Amino acid sequence: MNNAFIIGQYVPGNSLVHRLDPRTKITVIFFFVFIVFFANSLASYSILTAFSLASMLTTRIPVRYILKGLTPVWFLIIFTFTLHIFVTKQGTVLVEIFNLKIYSGGVIQGFAISMRFFLLILVTSLLTLTTTPIEITDAIEDMLHPLKKIKFPVHELALMMSISLRFIPTLMQETDKISKAQASRGVDFKTGSIKDRVKAVVPLLVPLFVSAFKRAEELAMAMEARGYRGGEGRTKLRELKIMKLDIAIFILFAAVAAGLFLTRVY
Repeated sequence: MNNAFIIGQYVPGNSLVHRLDPRTKITVIFFFVFIVFFANSLASYSILTAFSLASMLTTRIPVRYILKGLTPVWFLIIFTFTLHIFVTKQGTVLVEIFNLKIYSGGVIQGFAISMRFFLLILVTSLLTLTTTPIEITDAIEDMLHPLKKIKFPVHELALMMSISLRFIPTLMQETDKISKAQASRGVDFKTGSIKDRVKAVVPLLVPLFVSAFKRAEELAMAMEARGYRGGEGRTKLRELKIMKLDIAIFILFAAVAAGLFLTRVY
């Protein structure tokens, strides 16, 4: 498993989360993204964190693998926290460093925003880690089925989203390969002025875009050669079914949401 960037990767398994109906996972994650912005107290954040960590442990995927795969996100989380510390001027002064004052309000707001960002990335990553692209496609197509009545291309949209998720790790691997090849030819991405760094990125972006378009063309030709003509009249290998386990997860998540709204500060 390449854990340089886990978003979009699927890890085979037979855990409780793996066995859930993909529609259940998508629905829970959708409402989780919605309610996470209502958390504004230590207790409410604790409930969301406990739910997220429990979900992560239930997948039986090594915690070290997941956290290391989120390495590119840690920089944004730390940057967000640091930015709020020095920009927000609310509350009492906690520390003063070289005329830069750190306020209690900045620490609290930085912690809240960073935690929201971390929980959102962690929970949404669990979807792709435990659900195959085909399952995601089938789930999205089934959930958007009512839109077919107004001639909305539901199958094509679901397929496009699935392919996009599938190729995220592929493009990240391609980016890493090209950057190492360019570095071996003397291209410096880490030093110099901002203008020089921007120029250094051009030799990276051009072959990356060429490779992406080439992969897209090969995929289109392969689909056409296999007689793909859209979702009309197509059958599915596995039919989606809501089981007792899915209902139990809905009830559990409803309890988590209720606990959050009861513990938030109004």
